[in-house]
Amino acid sequence: MSKEASEDARTHHHGKDYVDPPPACLMDMGELKRWSFYRALIVEFVATLLFLYVTIATVIGHKKQELCDGVGLLGIAWSFGGMIFVLVYCTAGISGGHINPAVTFGMLIARKVTLLRAAAYMAAQCSGAICGVGLVKAFMKPYYNRLGGGANSVEAGYSKGSALGAEIIGTFVLVYTVFSATDPKRKARDSHVPVLAPLPIGFAVFMVHLATIPITGTGINPARSFGPAVIFNNDKIWDDQWIFWVGPFVGALAAAIYHQYVLRAAAVKALASFRSNVGH
Repeated sequence: MSKEASEDARTHHHGKDYVDPPPACLMDMGELKRWSFYRALIVEFVATLLFLYVTIATVIGHKKQELCDGVGLLGIAWSFGGMIFVLVYCTAGISGGHINPAVTFGMLIARKVTLLRAAAYMAAQCSGAICGVGLVKAFMKPYYNRLGGGANSVEAGYSKGSALGAEIIGTFVLVYTVFSATDPKRKARDSHVPVLAPLPIGFAVFMVHLATIPITGTGINPARSFGPAVIFNNDKIWDDQWIFWVGPFVGALAAAIYHQYVLRAAAVKALASFRSNVGH
């Protein structure tokens, strides 16, 4: 049987023109024996280090400028969104390009990674974030502590409840975009359109920053908030730190359930009903 014929048969058998990867098991200790597992951890560590170094350096550099100088808030948003675009593009084929514990958590809920891999990714991401911010402090020491260390906190005039809501919604937008951009069904349907998955993900980060920088400085990534908190080590920052873990994890949970178990389930049922009606 030719390759084309076998693909047609498989498509007809499954009733769809794409193939979903099998759900990841909860715990696969065999991953510890694979070099690909450790390579992915190294990539997540380095990517998060680079992400925090460039973005926090941008924040500190902006704050030390005189009024109306520097990149401004728009430039900061571009820094975060642009770095995510670049780094996801570079790492997607090796580690999946998470660079964010909330994204990793969403993938765990959707059963796209094992619990072991998710925990290891989060540890690598947080370690990379600490090292990245440490480099910023080493290179910009005269300004780092004086200008707040690029750390996230609830801005004056906003309540913790408002900040938590902003983080939940912002992370929902990001993780929902990640699932949509990497959906195998979308890839099969829109294979003729040269859409680069990292591009909408980077734009999602950019847009969320525009909306939430005035509220929390924009977390939507626990590693991004944790790294500066560790290096800056300020009581106010630590008091607000729970917001930048609970908010992103709740937002990621909601996005994973909405996309994987509501939208895609409804789409599969609709497709099955359509095929059944056409068959009759």
